[in-house]
Amino acid sequence: MKESKILPHVDKNEIANILEEIAILLELKGENPFKVRAFQNASRTIETLSENIEVLVKEKRLTSFKGIGEGIAGVITDLVTKGKSKEYEALKKGLPEGLFEMLKIPGLGPKKVKKLYDVLHIKSVGELEYACKENRLLKLEGFGEKTQSKILEGIGHFKKFQGQFLFPHAYFEALQVVDILKKNKNVKRIEIAGSLRRKKELVKDIDILISSPRCGDVMDAFVKMKMVKNVVAQGETKSSIHLTSGIQVDVRCVKDEEFPYALQHFSGSKEHNTALRSLAKKKGFKMNEYGLFKGNKNTPCTSEEDIYKKLGLSFIPPELRENMGEIEAALKGTLPELVSFKDIKGVFHVHTDMSDGNASLEEMIKACEELGFEYVGISDHSQSAVYAHGLKPKDVKEQHKLIDKLNKKLKNMTILKGIESDILKDGSLDYKNDVLSSFDFVIGSIHSQFNMPEKDMTKRLTKALQNKYLTMIGHPTGRLILGRKGYQVNVKELINTASQEGKILETNANPHRFDLDWRWGQYLKEKKVLTSINPDAHSKEGLKDYVLGVGIARKAWLEKKDILNTKSLKEVMKYLDVK
Repeated sequence: MKESKILPHVDKNEIANILEEIAILLELKGENPFKVRAFQNASRTIETLSENIEVLVKEKRLTSFKGIGEGIAGVITDLVTKGKSKEYEALKKGLPEGLFEMLKIPGLGPKKVKKLYDVLHIKSVGELEYACKENRLLKLEGFGEKTQSKILEGIGHFKKFQGQFLFPHAYFEALQVVDILKKNKNVKRIEIAGSLRRKKELVKDIDILISSPRCGDVMDAFVKMKMVKNVVAQGETKSSIHLTSGIQVDVRCVKDEEFPYALQHFSGSKEHNTALRSLAKKKGFKMNEYGLFKGNKNTPCTSEEDIYKKLGLSFIPPELRENMGEIEAALKGTLPELVSFKDIKGVFHVHTDMSDGNASLEEMIKACEELGFEYVGISDHSQSAVYAHGLKPKDVKEQHKLIDKLNKKLKNMTILKGIESDILKDGSLDYKNDVLSSFDFVIGSIHSQFNMPEKDMTKRLTKALQNKYLTMIGHPTGRLILGRKGYQVNVKELINTASQEGKILETNANPHRFDLDWRWGQYLKEKKVLTSINPDAHSKEGLKDYVLGVGIARKAWLEKKDILNTKSLKEVMKYLDVK
């Protein structure tokens, strides 16, 4: 678990994260469960606030909100006014930093980490791995051979992705750096490059390219930004720093006439650039970050578009530059016209506080109106998802009545009645047919029994796809990026079945999922399987994840015609056969 930034003025999400961390720290220390729960509840309260947190502190109104007493209000006030909290700092100092890393291992919560620390004195991932290999967990109460094996597997996953960051985490940090540097009078052009520009789901660092007549001055300003934790290296044309969040930022500075070549080169990918240089060589060019040369003479290019044109190619969008057929398609002029943000007309897979969302139906609908959607598909959890307060049949009827009532009032938007139905172990959907038939659409998702063999899991999902009430499969592989691998499933067979049955496979836009993986996009298109870019929103803020989903859909070669929620309300109603 990453520790939150402490800034002079902390927004509500940072406050909520810190309160959640305090709850974890208290649990690790074995504090009163009621105190732990108090900080957890306060975190959720702050997360859902609609008012400005600084105003609430100034007016001393924090305690008027449910779950925030005098003590917690004091912690929040300190964070906002002083940028730090004595209680938070003291708790962090009282425990080894490695315990936080241990919490990143799938299946290890605060209680288990505390037991490992208290009984076996394990205080880091390295010590935990050694203990597992020495079989020291076998006789520890609450663990055993199966748990030890899973922990070892989780450590392998953790180590594989250590030092990597989810796309939005890095992207929004990069935007802040760009906003600061573009105000510098010496900066002529500036762009995010590297894997971020290509919309990779995981990135190791941030690459930024600048053109300037005074690179040294720009580098001086870069390493002195307030966001800088430490300077890794500083040079005339390249400098590297770590932000307070821990992510590394590399800035390169070039002459303005070199900018297009450098942008193409540093955007990558390595595989794309290798293939492109090979093509350039066949056409008599030498290509690198400084230019496109014939002999010693550079070919003038003012943009990336010019570079690709000189090589006889259509412009290849950054998202496609992975050497997965994009150069061949650009040579033939058959590159897809990628989906854009403006194409999205509505969203499906939206939760409310009737199950595990943190906002009411009315609040979620208002947020959708503000985003300009024509429609929204509400899909709370079904009854088997007890942990998520899944809807019982009587709750479904109640929600449908409320939706009918709201639809009569709405002028510019329509609410569609849906459900995220658990796909049970045998592949059947939650609820009996009379309840399933009452929905406009049904998303089928797997939330349990993840450890089935591939053959059985594929059969389970295949049976769900054959159910006449199912509209689409939610998060088809169940993965959580940086959290857990997906369950074992034959994705190709899943796509084939979806094609045969005329069903949809979701593109889950939550950045922790981005599931189905973009690498399957071309096969989806080949088999003419529709997808739907779904935010899987559990809050008003979560609705905006559809924007991230568009980025990952572009990376998957998807066009407007490949996506359900680019259709108009009329087209969607016809597709879903809603009267």
